Amino acid sequence: MKSPLLPLTLGAILSSSHVAARYDDGLQEPLHDAIDPNKYRAACPDYKQYSMRAPPYSKGPFELPFQRPSKYCRTFQSPLVEKVIEYMNANLVDKDLARIFENAFPNTLDTTVRWHVDNTPTHKYGMRGWERGAWTGPQSFIVTGDINAEWLRDSTNQLQQYQPLAKKDKEIFKLILGAINTQAEYVIGSPYCNAFQPPAPSDLSPTFQDQDDVVHPEYEASFVFECKYELDSLAHFLSLSNQFYNHTGSTAFINARWLQALDTLLSVLEAQSQPTFDDKTGAYSKNVYTFQRRTDIGTETLALSGVGNPLAGGTGLVRSAFRPSDDATILGFLIPSNAMMSVELGRTAAILEKAGKKHIAATLASWSDKIKKGVWEHGVVTHKKYGRVFAFEVDGYGSSILMDDANLPSLLALPLLGFVEADSEVYKNTRRMILEKTGNPYFLTGAGFGGIGGPHIGLQHAWPMSVLVQAMTSEDDEEIARCVESVKNVSRNGLIHESIHVDYERDYTRPWFAWANSVFAQTILDLAKRKPHLLFGKGAAAYTLD
Repeated sequence: MKSPLLPLTLGAILSSSHVAARYDDGLQEPLHDAIDPNKYRAACPDYKQYSMRAPPYSKGPFELPFQRPSKYCRTFQSPLVEKVIEYMNANLVDKDLARIFENAFPNTLDTTVRWHVDNTPTHKYGMRGWERGAWTGPQSFIVTGDINAEWLRDSTNQLQQYQPLAKKDKEIFKLILGAINTQAEYVIGSPYCNAFQPPAPSDLSPTFQDQDDVVHPEYEASFVFECKYELDSLAHFLSLSNQFYNHTGSTAFINARWLQALDTLLSVLEAQSQPTFDDKTGAYSKNVYTFQRRTDIGTETLALSGVGNPLAGGTGLVRSAFRPSDDATILGFLIPSNAMMSVELGRTAAILEKAGKKHIAATLASWSDKIKKGVWEHGVVTHKKYGRVFAFEVDGYGSSILMDDANLPSLLALPLLGFVEADSEVYKNTRRMILEKTGNPYFLTGAGFGGIGGPHIGLQHAWPMSVLVQAMTSEDDEEIARCVESVKNVSRNGLIHESIHVDYERDYTRPWFAWANSVFAQTILDLAKRKPHLLFGKGAAAYTLD
């Protein structure tokens, strides 16, 4: 398998002598002859333009376009992925839905694996230098789509639908292991940052933003694309590893660099759980992380000279300066991100306990419990209409923000995160609140589309991602069918957009957004396993990748 920019080697990193690597050789698909995209790259169209609309068209009434690049232009390939697509094309009753899945499921592999190597890269003359011991083992740089940078959150979600295939496909195994290793380097280098430049060993040029940011701690612009501190970015680093272990049983990622990244993450949790004012003396204590951007958009910078609004002590919660949408928090204890961090810390602790690393496992378990208690104590409030609900943000002083945002993690997604069961009374109250205009100011509806949006795009654009999460958190067949149908109806390019104007479906943002495509694929795979009759017809058997 080869990337479009650097040949990949099969290497020995996953040899049978490496006891931590656990893919099943008996299940490995035969590898196709490697295609070297370097020979064809000059003729490959810009996918941002290609993804607008291209033939051949689906056999459904919408005649949706085929949006996969030529095999010579795809950035990564897997025979197992092609088999999943073949099954869906043959069995999905709705052929327009099948076409969107055919485009969306492989979109991350087809278009966003900007660089991957199977073994530790070697330094070559003229390259940027890097720390001794860094970039060890397989590496994978996964961009978000139309932006040439890797978000920790996006890349974890982009790879999620391939995790069940990692035990059966060596190439997927190494791709995801490489993504874990690469994320570890980003966390070590700049743990307060959310989006990153190409790794130095890739020899790819960084893309510099035209932003006037003043950030502390300072960062290297050739390493970091943007440095908004978002708690969920660190939670997603853990999630990528936890998913990999869950599906493969492999602990190949537990190496010196990953453990250093984990120590770095814990130092951030410690620093960001401190109050604005000393509990005993009342003295002001400036947070180590500050962010100021010269902008006329209020959500793009932090209040009070880059510090943000005051937060109380003794809550058990951890501050997040920005939301998963990259918008600034109003009250810094962001409940969905704290919930996710609590869950992922607990899962990582269990893995490390089994791996014999009991001390660090106990530390993570303690943090998990503390944050979980903080969410239930400070993040649950009583609404006069809906009863006890989860707040979106709190400050520990008693103030709260009641809303939800489309981006993950969200309040709507709490059962998918593993924080609560879908039948939890507090969650059911919360779900009802955030899916009504009277309960959530960012529940947006119009003549053509409706769903949860957020301040990132504005007050007239709902996000398909939120409607897909609504489907995955529902047991009601009619609600699920309505959600899937509404997303299909506004996906006339055969791909999932970031947001859709609620009154004009052709007014959308981002024709190429790999994260949203992955969420669509995950939704279809979830329903294929949980509600197969909705996709394949009455009496259909469940379909699963496991």
